[in-house]
Amino acid sequence: MNGTPRTLNRVLVLVFGILVFAVGVLVALIAAVPAIDAWWASWAPAASTQTGRAFENTPIPGTSVSWLWLLAMALLVVVILVMVWWMSQQGTGRRDLIAWSASDGGSAETGEAPGRVTISASTVDQALRQALARRRDILGLSVAAVEFEHQVALRVRVVARQGADPGEIAREIERLTVGMDLLLGHQCPVLLHIASGTRSRFSRAERVR
Repeated sequence: MNGTPRTLNRVLVLVFGILVFAVGVLVALIAAVPAIDAWWASWAPAASTQTGRAFENTPIPGTSVSWLWLLAMALLVVVILVMVWWMSQQGTGRRDLIAWSASDGGSAETGEAPGRVTISASTVDQALRQALARRRDILGLSVAAVEFEHQVALRVRVVARQGADPGEIAREIERLTVGMDLLLGHQCPVLLHIASGTRSRFSRAERVR
């Protein structure tokens, strides 16, 4: 539920995995098969010599530096820029605000003050925490605002105690979020994720069965 390019990530992981696997297979074959070891021993020095000649035969006019080095540096810069772009795409889609109003000059007739109203995800997080603080079947809660289908939505993650009723927790969260929509005057889609992790198994508090 965010802008992370999952398909691209999977393709890159697949390509990288295939390359690493191919290198590993080649190394294993060189170490285990004498014929392949002999082929590598004869091919590698010749390839290294040909590469050195290629760099020697492609100098930049007036210098002893090969333009292949410049090409390699340019390719390296492109790879670095692509990696920076790729990293910047991970986890995108998060938002700080879930609702806001356009700034205006207010109205003396209606008593409205000029300004702009914004509601952050942390406000909803704190409100839900306080509302659910007395529930013994909930160990933790976190709220994040994310962009989903060109609109801001709330992702609510609840850590439930082992044995808790997820249906009851879901109904309680739904009741609170609907009431919050009415209070704030803004309807926001909600994704509820109920999990039971290590914290629930090692908690000393009484468990709900």
